[in-house]
Amino acid sequence: MKITSPVFRHGEHIPQKFTCLGPNINPPLQFEDIPVTTQSLVLIFEDVDATPKAWTHWMLFNIPAAITAVNEGVIPDGATEGLANNHSFGYEGPCPKYFKGTHHYWFRLYALDIKLDLPAATEREEVEEKMKDHVIEKAELLGLCTAPE
Repeated sequence: MKITSPVFRHGEHIPQKFTCLGPNINPPLQFEDIPVTTQSLVLIFEDVDATPKAWTHWMLFNIPAAITAVNEGVIPDGATEGLANNHSFGYEGPCPKYFKGTHHYWFRLYALDIKLDLPAATEREEVEEKMKDHVIEKAELLGLCTAPE
């Protein structure tokens, strides 16, 4: 399984358009080689350099297994948007005005053998608990963001 973006490559900087310094909309993403036994997908976008713990910037679950792309600024049909940090819905892009140096942002895609029976107002920890023992495969895409000097 693979996750990519047509606007940045793995390990490159996320374009400003997809940060708080721009329109702050989610970048387009593409999914490949989804296992045939997949019942649903989960997408978690996080800043692993945030302190004191990783910051969840966006979370989608119950993405239909037939979905092969997330369009720019759009939630895929059938997907459920869970709560990000601050108990908020919606994509929250990197925000370099609040940190120094370079932060690492991971888009993590999980193929599950079940659909999660959870409401939209669900925290990441509960989604991860329900996912446990149901992950068929995982793919990752790394994007960077550096604070202006």
